[in-house]
Amino acid sequence: MSSKLQSTDSKTKDQQPSHQESLSPPKANAEAIDFLESLQLKEIQLLLFSETLAMVSDTGEPLGELTIDVQKGSYSDKLGIFSECLLVHAYSRGFLNKLLCGNSVLGYISGKMEIMEQKSQEYIKFLVLPMERKTNLVRQEDQLAMTRVVKEGEEVKTEVTFFPWNSIAGFISEAANLVILRVMAWRQMVPSNARFLALDTEGKLCYSTYQALGFQTFQVGRQQAKVFIVEQTVHSEENIPMSCQFYLFSDGHLAKRVQVGSPGCCIVTKMPILREEDEIEPPPVFEAKPLPWEEDLELYSKFLDRKEELRLSHASYMRHHPQAQALISDFLLFLLLRQPADVVTFAAEHFGPFSVHSQPTSALRSSNRPSPFRSLVPKLSFRKESPPSPDEA
Repeated sequence: MSSKLQSTDSKTKDQQPSHQESLSPPKANAEAIDFLESLQLKEIQLLLFSETLAMVSDTGEPLGELTIDVQKGSYSDKLGIFSECLLVHAYSRGFLNKLLCGNSVLGYISGKMEIMEQKSQEYIKFLVLPMERKTNLVRQEDQLAMTRVVKEGEEVKTEVTFFPWNSIAGFISEAANLVILRVMAWRQMVPSNARFLALDTEGKLCYSTYQALGFQTFQVGRQQAKVFIVEQTVHSEENIPMSCQFYLFSDGHLAKRVQVGSPGCCIVTKMPILREEDEIEPPPVFEAKPLPWEEDLELYSKFLDRKEELRLSHASYMRHHPQAQALISDFLLFLLLRQPADVVTFAAEHFGPFSVHSQPTSALRSSNRPSPFRSLVPKLSFRKESPPSPDEA
């Protein structure tokens, strides 16, 4: 992993470029990799919806709103190649200690939670030194490029870091985390001992874990529903771990979000319509039942009427087309006289000259004339000759 840092400041300051400590980089374990490989497209399609939660203080005072939207999308890389993906958009805006703050995340991820590109922004409007932090993650062939821009007052720091792609297997971006939480809610379980990778607040690669805290009855107005509680912890190597608790309905909707140590939380104000997995019923099987139509007077009467109708129709046709009777009688006469073994070929040879595509032939023809309906390969006969006598030799 390589990184470089640039700093611009209206005041003269000596800036020391940051560098990654010479420690072995963290790696996700097999449990985390197996969990990501187990994700199915059919399962994720049930988790595509938008939701909005209210940001409230400890006393219940409204502070703002949090919106999370996960939908199908398409992503175009630098070469203009489009690929299907999940489009995750989350944003919030509110007040913290009477200071305007907010953050947003826009991410493109694959069905296996691999990041394609993500843009995030976070700001707090301090009276003296407003703070704003932007992070851009984008995959570039065999590496992940991260650009962080931190602005404090008039000072701007820009840092660019590259992570080899094979070193970030099991990496969970902010956008992917929102989808994974819905998957865990749908499955009602958390992968045991799974250790993923994530970025801490300083943009350093570190471990991220999930822990199931059990179930709880959650009430929204007069309605109640069971929620599954999951705690995510980002284990920063330089700062204290940061934990966040998510109260999730069975279909992945978020009921409550609590940042451990924060004076407020995000909570749903209206009970969502909880989705359930569609059960595909087998097609009905109808057994064939015997139809005793001969015993039914109505059906038998219809049969006789139809039979008489067809007889009269056929007789009428033959009267109006006497040539048909002549052709059929002529063919049957020759058939009974010749009595061929191959009736189909005989019929083809008999009716062939009546075709408009047939070529005219002589009236006097050999009885062994070639036929297009028979094989042209002549039959070979072999005659056994006796050896010559000694006198002839």
